[in-house]
Amino acid sequence: MTNVWRSIRFTIVFAILLGLIYPLVVTGISNVLFPFQSKGSMVTYNGKVVGSELIAEPVTDPRLFWPRPSAVKYAANGSGGSNYGPTDPKLIQEVQGNIKSDGAAAGTPTSSIPPDMVESSASGLDPDITIQDAMLQIPRIAKATGLSQSSLQTLVAQNEQGPSLGIWGIRMVNVMKLNLALEKQIGR
Repeated sequence: MTNVWRSIRFTIVFAILLGLIYPLVVTGISNVLFPFQSKGSMVTYNGKVVGSELIAEPVTDPRLFWPRPSAVKYAANGSGGSNYGPTDPKLIQEVQGNIKSDGAAAGTPTSSIPPDMVESSASGLDPDITIQDAMLQIPRIAKATGLSQSSLQTLVAQNEQGPSLGIWGIRMVNVMKLNLALEKQIGR
């Protein structure tokens, strides 16, 4: 019976220590050291929260840059990809549908379309697109906004992010940040 009471006390102490005290300490430290990130990296525009730098949102306005397609309809509570294999007819159907619906891809020869532009990401919530993807969307945006293609190319270049720590990944652009810079340039 002594071992039973010892086990119960041990469980209660560690439940309080690891289930309450440790999470509160870690949360407190993160709020002090990384206040922006610990609150979800929320982006404000004209005094209103418009989204997060970390989660893509659906964009269909032809005047704005569009994120990668999402197999989960950009629902952050259901993050995930389609899990279709490369020979699955459903993947081929999805990609063909994305090519038809994407304004930039529609006028581009199929062999020139980057895969990330028409295939959903593993999470379905990637906030970044490749520079190539952004450049392919410029003609559609220039036509819809009246801005010159060169000014849009400059905007993309100004919002480029390099590889992590200068070595991992490729050059990308955050769609939320890019669209906010575009909104400021348009004057909305």
